[in-house]
Amino acid sequence: MSASDTTLLNNRTARPVPLTRMGFGGAPLGNLYRKVSDADAQAALQAAYDAGIRYFDTAPQYGLGRSEQRFGEAIRRFGRDTIQLSTKIGRLLLDCEPHEVTPEAFVDVPQKRIVFDYTYDGVMRSYEASRERIGVANADILLVHDVCVFSQGSQEASDAKVRELFDGGGYRALSELRDAGEVAAIGAGVNEWQVCEKLLGLGDFDGFLLAGRYTLLEQEALDSFLPLCEARDVGIILGGPYNSGILATGPVPGAKYNYDTAPPEILDRVRRIEAVCAAHDTPLIAAALQFVLGHPCVKTVIPGAVSAAEVEANVALLDRTIPDALWSDLRDQGLIRPDAPLPSGGDHAA
Repeated sequence: MSASDTTLLNNRTARPVPLTRMGFGGAPLGNLYRKVSDADAQAALQAAYDAGIRYFDTAPQYGLGRSEQRFGEAIRRFGRDTIQLSTKIGRLLLDCEPHEVTPEAFVDVPQKRIVFDYTYDGVMRSYEASRERIGVANADILLVHDVCVFSQGSQEASDAKVRELFDGGGYRALSELRDAGEVAAIGAGVNEWQVCEKLLGLGDFDGFLLAGRYTLLEQEALDSFLPLCEARDVGIILGGPYNSGILATGPVPGAKYNYDTAPPEILDRVRRIEAVCAAHDTPLIAAALQFVLGHPCVKTVIPGAVSAAEVEANVALLDRTIPDALWSDLRDQGLIRPDAPLPSGGDHAA
């Protein structure tokens, strides 16, 4: 397995989207939690390209347009036709007064405020603005961003945004863009598989960017969502393979799980997983990164990076050989589900 191995997000459409097994997630380059210099951002993007990574994902939210602009500078070097690009709709960025800026978790952002809008007009305006910021004629994949409970604050609010997407014409706009060949695939980028399953019941989507909900710690998506994706030939772009950090850092004091301090039961489970990894001379972070690619619906994994060194480290982790016995031991100890497919080279799910 290597970063440049290619799979297809969707086999069933006129324009299947090829994705390298590792992609580049653009949230950190929007200055997520801390400022990243332009030089470091460009070095990270260049290192990804030099390593054979050809799938790049960004969004208006990421630094209120800063990530998209940084991607645009890199794409001008790479050549637009050499990569696959995704961005997202759902947040319009509007000029505002300094006290109105809504940076969310990003720092050193432009003077913009976010307005959620999943209507027909909102989708078209968002996509046009993204193309302008990136400096491209089109994206390959266009994703509905953050209609999940985690992002909207409640099930009621999430349901309202899903209704707006369909009743307000947002889904129609996405379908028109795909039908016209403006984009090759449509989907959603969210933090919960449940809303993806709901969307699949309402429309024809090609794939989903799922953050943190299919990992070494979480496999509940195997109950119904991932089997549905297999049946519908829907691909998964897997973000957050480290569950916000703990599967990268291990159970250290202050370790993060799902964007918060990890609770005792999660710390204990990670200690047990880490012990199995250590017994097989394998870093926990390498096992976490490779495990998710065992499922046939997971077409690419997109860990974040803010420097060339981090990109190179991620590529090395993906290329590291992991003994089959590690996966067997995790399963035998009840640390991963018996029906979880294992990475290539591992034995099959029971």
